[in-house]
Amino acid sequence: MTEAPLPDETRPVPLMRMGESPRNIREALRKAIWIVIWLVFLSSPVHDLVSGHHTTAATVAGWLGLTVFVGIYLTLVFRNMGRAFAATAVVAGLVIGLGALAAVLSLTLGPSWLGLFVYVSVACGTTFSLRVAYWTIPLTAAVMLLVGLHGGEGDARNLVLLVVLIGYAMTGVRQLVRTTVELRKARATVAQLAANEERLRLARDLHDLLGHSLSLITLKSELAGRMLPDHPDKAAQQVADIEQVSRQALVDVREAVTGYRRPRLAGELAGAQVALTAAGVTADLPAEPDLDGVPEESESALAWALREAITNAVRHSGARRCAVELVRCQTLDGPVLELSVEDDGSGGSGTPGNGLTGLIERLEKVGGSLEAGKVRHGFRLTARVPTGAPITPSGHPVGSGA
Repeated sequence: MTEAPLPDETRPVPLMRMGESPRNIREALRKAIWIVIWLVFLSSPVHDLVSGHHTTAATVAGWLGLTVFVGIYLTLVFRNMGRAFAATAVVAGLVIGLGALAAVLSLTLGPSWLGLFVYVSVACGTTFSLRVAYWTIPLTAAVMLLVGLHGGEGDARNLVLLVVLIGYAMTGVRQLVRTTVELRKARATVAQLAANEERLRLARDLHDLLGHSLSLITLKSELAGRMLPDHPDKAAQQVADIEQVSRQALVDVREAVTGYRRPRLAGELAGAQVALTAAGVTADLPAEPDLDGVPEESESALAWALREAITNAVRHSGARRCAVELVRCQTLDGPVLELSVEDDGSGGSGTPGNGLTGLIERLEKVGGSLEAGKVRHGFRLTARVPTGAPITPSGHPVGSGA
């Protein structure tokens, strides 16, 4: 079964992570384009300078003032957005200087320069705290109206609503950036805490498993040592007990480690969602896997298959979309649970690698099978494992209550 290629509007667009510096040249270029788009309000001052309405000295001064204005604006907005400000006095001084420069240029060169107050409002919204920004933004609009009385009252009235709205909008953008950065840090902290908790749990389990056994081995060793000169037969019995306890302890440790190493399908689905999202791949995953009647070994084999397929989609195939399906089927060999992972990437070379070979071996041990290969619009991996419960006509295992 094949499916139609993805339409352009459904393809994920790789975006820059908010609140972080560009990671490569493509992200730096994308950010530069975003900056240039927001400089559209400089079209009126630039057109005024190139129109030849001013003297040579006024034109040179205008270009110089505009360059300084843009430099201060970019320094304020794109360096400080979403950050805490250590040098508040410096930031306030730069914003005041930006407003003063906008007023001087508008008064000396004409109402075409009133659009500079839009950038003053943006600077107030992105650099000041919310309490300060809430009154400095309307103050900027009021100053623009006063400057407009010098000869551009109509232009000032047309811009006053834009100045206020865009300033308040940038306060929201600034808060969004800061919240995103804080959430990213919190997620990293949660992951670290989860790892620490897992290590503590492993330490507790190993202590519970080995503490009693090692204490018993130590006690019996001391008894065997005291019995050895006079009662060698009793000492031999203690040594035999030591061997039995140590073997049982080894079995317990192996079972515990196997349980830790055995992946769970629900956990792998959650990890696949995170991995695909981080790689910019649109993910279509089932919410909760139906594992009634599926042995742990079979579930583990499917989990390994899912991990291998997601790794291939993220690292090697260049996929932009990945769909995972988990369904129960009735075959000639009995009921099976089928995992299908399909992406629109380039897939493999056609020769099974170490990953697929290992998957085939894992699935064969539990009586399952694996199919992997290119389809019309990508690559598909299908893994099947037998289930212990027969399938009803509705597609659910008998006795599941569905």
